[in-house]
Amino acid sequence: MKPSIRPASMADAAMIADFNQRLAEESEGKKLAGHQIRPGVKALLSDPNLGRYFLAEIDGDVVGQLMITYEWSDWRNGLFWWIQSVYVDPAARRNGVFSTLYQHTTALARSEGACGVRLYVEKDNNKAQHTYRSVGFIDTNYRVMETEF
Repeated sequence: MKPSIRPASMADAAMIADFNQRLAEESEGKKLAGHQIRPGVKALLSDPNLGRYFLAEIDGDVVGQLMITYEWSDWRNGLFWWIQSVYVDPAARRNGVFSTLYQHTTALARSEGACGVRLYVEKDNNKAQHTYRSVGFIDTNYRVMETEF
């Protein structure tokens, strides 16, 4: 059965935080502190300028999520939508959940005038990279770097 996609609401915050904790543990071996992740999820859900979460449901059960945030590109005079916090419940994987989330997100991005969609992926997460390439993502010449505070 093809999942349906809906925007997340504040009522979904605990479940999203749980998915994010699972994602961090599974993809990077990181344990995210609930006292930090829950307010972070709620902050985004409270302020659409920060981004949006979309949830995939099958038979009324949430089986996946995708978050977008925004980056202004002066080179393109437009917004890139960054896909982040992608998680699909293991029991629902290989059933088109991510593809449906991606199609929904890119259609919405196009309709809202975004100039493109980007994501970053952990360098050793080969399964995720394969999935992202299968929907049309390509490797770029850029490397993500950061300074954390």
